[in-house]
Amino acid sequence: MLRCSWETLPSASLRTGKTFAQNDPQLQGQAGVISVLHTHSRCLDYHPHVHVVMPAAAIDADERLWRTKTSKTDKSYLFNHKALAKVFRAKLLAGIREEGLELPACYPKIWVVNVKSVGSGDKALIYLGRYLYKGVIQEKDIIACRDGLVTFRYQDGKTKQIKTRTLPGAKFLWLILQHVLPKGFRRTRNFGFLHSNSKRLLELLQQLLKLKPVKTLMGLAKRPQIKCPCCGGAMRIVQTRIPPLLAFGRLVPSG
Repeated sequence: MLRCSWETLPSASLRTGKTFAQNDPQLQGQAGVISVLHTHSRCLDYHPHVHVVMPAAAIDADERLWRTKTSKTDKSYLFNHKALAKVFRAKLLAGIREEGLELPACYPKIWVVNVKSVGSGDKALIYLGRYLYKGVIQEKDIIACRDGLVTFRYQDGKTKQIKTRTLPGAKFLWLILQHVLPKGFRRTRNFGFLHSNSKRLLELLQQLLKLKPVKTLMGLAKRPQIKCPCCGGAMRIVQTRIPPLLAFGRLVPSG
C-alpha cells in the first residue's frame, strides 16, 4: 500500500504518459511524500490504510526551480481525484496479484481518493505523529478490566462522540497484537526529494529557498530547564539509571 500510494502520485497519468507532478503545468518537477501506515480504526478493528502528506510543490533539478501550486477550492486541490483513484486502484490490484493473493469475488469498480489542503501541514504532521509514538491505545483509555472483560473508550469518527467497547480479555489482546508490524516492516516512509538518499536535491532546495537548517534549528524553542524543588536552581542531568524490574507488582532487589 505504501509503494502503490507513492507510485500513484508521481505515476504516469492515463492520457499523457507523464507523471502527475510532471504533467501539471504549475509543478513540472519531482514531488516529495511522507507516508504513514495505519492498521486500525478508532475502535481498534483491523483497517489498514495509508495517510500521505505531500507538499503542493515540486523541484526541477535541471532548471534549478522550485515550483508551488495553488488552487481556489479543496475540490480541485493538487491533482484530479478521479484520475488518482483509477491509477491507485490499478496499481494496488496489480500488486495484490503479484504477491499471489486472490482478489475477492466482488470488489468495488470505482474507488475514491480523498485529497485536501491542510494548510502548512503542521497539524497533519502532529496528528500522524501521535499515532506513531503513542501506540495503538493509551492506558488512560482502558477504563475497566474485571471478570475477564476489558472496556475501553474511543471517539467515533463520524459523530465525534465518546463511545465504549467491552471485549473478552483474549479478544482485546488479539486486537492489540494484530497491529504489531512484522519484523522488517516500517510504519512510515519518505519518498521523492524527502527521501534520505536525496541529499543533493535537499541541498539544492535549501539553496533555492535560501534556508540554513543549522540557523533554523537554533531558533527553535529550547526545552525548559528542570528546576530544583528545594532552591529553584537549574538542574543538569549527569546520569540515567534503568529502574529495577517489576515482578508480581513488587520491586526485584538488585544485586
